[in-house]
Amino acid sequence: RQHEAPRRVKRAWVIPPISVSENHKRIPHLLVQIKSDKQQPGGVIYSIKGPGVDEEPLGIFSIDKFSGKVFLNAMLDREENDRYRVRTSLGAHSPSLGSPARPEPPALLPQLRAFALDLGGVTLEDPTDLEIIVVDQNDNRPLFRQDVFTGRVVEGAEPGTCVMTVDATDADDPDTDNAALRYSILEQGAAGMFSINATTGEICTARPGLDRETMGVYNLTVQAADMSGDGLTTTAMAVIYLEDINDNPPEFTKEEFSMEVEEQAAGVDVGKVFVHDKDLAGSPSWLAKFTILEGDPEGAFSIRTDPHTNDGVLSVVKVGAGQPGDTAGSHGSADPWPFPQPLDHEVRDRFELTVSVQNERPLEPSAPGSPRALATVRVRVRDVNEAPVFRENPRRISVLEGTPPGTPITTYTASDPDTHQIQTLSYALLYDPADWLQLDPHSGTVRTKRELLHPSAFLQGGWYIALVLARDDAEPPLSATGTLSIEILEVNDHAPQLQPPAGVLCGRPGRGGTLLLGATDDDRPPHGAPFHFQLSPQHPQLSRNWSLARFNGEGQPGRGGCCTEGPAHPLPAPAVTHAVLAVLAELPEGPYSLPLLLRDSGTPPREQQQLLNVSVCHCGRDGTCLDGALAAATAGAGITLGALMIILGSTILLLVLAALGAARVRGRRRALRKGLLQRSGDDMRDNILNYDEQGGGEEDQDAYDINQLRHPELFSPRAKPPLRRDAPLSSGTPMAPRKLPSSPSDIEDFINEVGQGLAPLPSVPHHQRAGGDPLSLQGLEAADSDPSVPPYDTALIYDYEGSGSVASPLSSIVSSLTDEDQDYDYLSEWGPRFRRLADLYG
Repeated sequence: RQHEAPRRVKRAWVIPPISVSENHKRIPHLLVQIKSDKQQPGGVIYSIKGPGVDEEPLGIFSIDKFSGKVFLNAMLDREENDRYRVRTSLGAHSPSLGSPARPEPPALLPQLRAFALDLGGVTLEDPTDLEIIVVDQNDNRPLFRQDVFTGRVVEGAEPGTCVMTVDATDADDPDTDNAALRYSILEQGAAGMFSINATTGEICTARPGLDRETMGVYNLTVQAADMSGDGLTTTAMAVIYLEDINDNPPEFTKEEFSMEVEEQAAGVDVGKVFVHDKDLAGSPSWLAKFTILEGDPEGAFSIRTDPHTNDGVLSVVKVGAGQPGDTAGSHGSADPWPFPQPLDHEVRDRFELTVSVQNERPLEPSAPGSPRALATVRVRVRDVNEAPVFRENPRRISVLEGTPPGTPITTYTASDPDTHQIQTLSYALLYDPADWLQLDPHSGTVRTKRELLHPSAFLQGGWYIALVLARDDAEPPLSATGTLSIEILEVNDHAPQLQPPAGVLCGRPGRGGTLLLGATDDDRPPHGAPFHFQLSPQHPQLSRNWSLARFNGEGQPGRGGCCTEGPAHPLPAPAVTHAVLAVLAELPEGPYSLPLLLRDSGTPPREQQQLLNVSVCHCGRDGTCLDGALAAATAGAGITLGALMIILGSTILLLVLAALGAARVRGRRRALRKGLLQRSGDDMRDNILNYDEQGGGEEDQDAYDINQLRHPELFSPRAKPPLRRDAPLSSGTPMAPRKLPSSPSDIEDFINEVGQGLAPLPSVPHHQRAGGDPLSLQGLEAADSDPSVPPYDTALIYDYEGSGSVASPLSSIVSSLTDEDQDYDYLSEWGPRFRRLADLYG
């Protein structure tokens, strides 16, 4: 069989990459013409698809569908997209049955495809990629990453010390010179202290001699240029701060300082010493520390640093505030000195201090050497008036209880520290709560004013505290207070008192028939316990039925009570002596009074006979009292059940009477609230009435019912009409109140009526009714004597004010037309509210 010769297989159509410069301005621009090898007689239709054609960005590329020419329709920007890929295809093509299909290569984005079709729309070839490469141009300036770069370097740094690095970026193609950057310093001021690495942008010191005190900040203008320094440029600022080091010691502004302070001053500032330091203010290299080297062995002064100004503040140490060996910024010596005393002009009137200053941080070794800064501070102590001083404070003395009044007990005086001034001291009692003492204002002798008694609420543990005031006669005067502590020595002036004064016990010997007795004494030890108990020697027959034995609690220290051998009694206190009363013979039930003689242990001892009330009860089997006996004991010794019932009944009766009285008062108040006028022996007319409105004058009878102000007895049918207090004694009294006029026009006729029941007088001209008209006089007389009508024609008593009133009648108002004969001195006796009226009219 013949073998076929090998045939060359033609590859599919391939379009080489197309390069086009960015920012191409000749638009449209022919990029390439594609042509299919399978061109049919009827022609081929070409097309492209992808980014720049029918995908964003649209309209950048286009193709002539008949010729296959690809055009650029817009300027390209490499920084946005550096290449495009187009895929083309041609005719209806399918692989043969015997050959496998070739896998399509992976598409790159953005992907631009080219297609070749016949006139019928059948693909002639597989789509192929059309790659368009955008060629870079130097169209972007370098950009610094920040506008201002900041760096720090210590002053005095050696050359070559790197401070910072500045860097810039360029958007152009990094594989071309368009992005090759070079750095340089355009401006940095005089001396050229810094240099920059052209490739890396690192800034370092170039020369020695950086001094913050000369120039603390350097401002550098740096530049970045592409094209290896020959292309586009940009600039930025580089600010370099010099950090301070302690290369300058502090110095005093002058060698001597003068100050002045008052004596006795403590904890006050005397003055300042001023220093100057060239280092950075506020830094540790600037802070100063002061030390007093000489001139103050007593430690009266201290010096501190003002943190704001760095000056030294000299102050007087508070009394008692110093500590031996304290050298914290105040004194240079580490030797202990005595506690500081107040400044005293009489002891020392001036000081000359030597003060040094240095920094908190040590000087740098590179700093120039200089001697330690020293200054002299002269302080003058000014003399002022000083308060008196009690050398012995408090003064403690002892006085016997009951010392008679007028007895001198001590002389308590003070001294004046102002030895250069002639002054006299006077004394007074500032505090004497019991008013027991009297003090001589000149000599300071203290005497008793009254007997000093014990016990007293003014004693504290047997001590009486008084305060004495000493004052000089300077201007202004100063004073001092001394404490006088007086111990009131106990005197045995109280006899012991039986406690308890009553008790209950069984009447059978040996069955609880004992009673524990104690005593109290107002005297303090050693005039109190132990106490001595015994039956009264005046009644020897008591020893037949009773026995009294001593019972001590001294063997039981620390216990707060007292007790017997049985569990029924509390334990006695260690310093208290008790006695046990026992029954010797069986006794009938009932109360008993036993006279006992009690004596204390004072010097001399005091004794007193007292009665002990004992209730003997019926004993049970266990030696305790039965219920009936307990009830008698509860009532108290010597008090029977009948007496208790009488007391209880009296108490109940008093409560009932108090309740009745309260109910009666409550009933009266309820009646007064309803507006009822009750009949009483003394009707007080000064109660407050609620008028609610104001009338139109004394002729207005409708606004207020004037009957409310009239005497209540007038409205009683059985009451006798009263006499007017301002009417003559011979005036007649009408039988009953007359009817009031209904209108103001009837008042004149009402006045001219002769009496009750008379008709009004004929109308007569007013000028003919002179004061001599008999009828007018009779009408006036009737009106004056009628207590039921208002006085329309004269100033009269308005109404009854109650009987027995201490106030003067108001009718005295018309007794005089002027105030010259009135005596208003009594107003000053009415209290402070009427004192102003008394000053005006008295």
